[in-house]
Amino acid sequence: MRPPKLSFRVAISQVCVALFCLPMAAQSSDSGSTVRERLHQSEQWRTIEKYLPDPATATPQALEQQGDILRARRFPEDAMDYYKYALARGGSAPAILNKLGLTELEMRNVQLAKAYFERSVKLNKKDANAWNNLGAVEYMNGVSDNAVNDYKKAVKLDRRDAVFHSNLATAYFERKDYGPARREIAAALKLDPQIFEHAASNGGVAAHVLTAEDRARLAFEMAKLYARNSQEEEMLHSLAMASEAGMDVQREMRHDPALAKFELDPRVLVLVHNAQSLRLSRGASASVGRESAPALPETKPVVE
Repeated sequence: MRPPKLSFRVAISQVCVALFCLPMAAQSSDSGSTVRERLHQSEQWRTIEKYLPDPATATPQALEQQGDILRARRFPEDAMDYYKYALARGGSAPAILNKLGLTELEMRNVQLAKAYFERSVKLNKKDANAWNNLGAVEYMNGVSDNAVNDYKKAVKLDRRDAVFHSNLATAYFERKDYGPARREIAAALKLDPQIFEHAASNGGVAAHVLTAEDRARLAFEMAKLYARNSQEEEMLHSLAMASEAGMDVQREMRHDPALAKFELDPRVLVLVHNAQSLRLSRGASASVGRESAPALPETKPVVE
């Protein structure tokens, strides 16, 4: 995805980062103090606290801006307080509700985030970012039909945003609607040729949610589009991703005119060999692990 601006849009990958990378918790197991209390003991907080605007007299714009600063500096609960102060002082409700939703996401409160995004789009049905954010939450909740509908609304409101198209493409892949997914991938790449490279570097939700087969198909579709746009480096990277996910890329390449000429390219032969070696290595590691360790009860993934 594109590098984040000082705006509050959420691409799929940004949602992923909020949920899986930030060590937020309501209670500290070490001392019994809350995270907020511990954060308030830091030198950074003592510096910020001196300049906090008065909620009773500051303008809603100043209060909202303070919320932005607190959120950027990883004081989410304090940020929420200032967003709510801004609301109470007459700030723009749709925009602030959207920011409250994003802050809840950073604290892993997905359902609360969803409620804020729903309120935001109800108040302003033309806010493309809020529809995109609501779509991201629906996608994370596994409700791909709702995610598709929300992303489509975001795209309709702002067709020039590559993030919205790429998010919609991923939601279509989750539903195995490959035709519409290809169209959205093409639209995203036309707007931003590096859009999926940004997603890979940020650790997109696709890497956590899509099956290996769907990841391979998504990567291969991107390789076809890169080939048609003469972006060979990106094409090879996508082919490597598809091959590592288990696809016989050379066989598939024979059926696509843009890729067929690269089937025996030395670079493709190398990436296929590397992918096969990687899969064999993973299989051997799994076998050793099964032989050397006792069986464990089945568990469900835990988000920490």
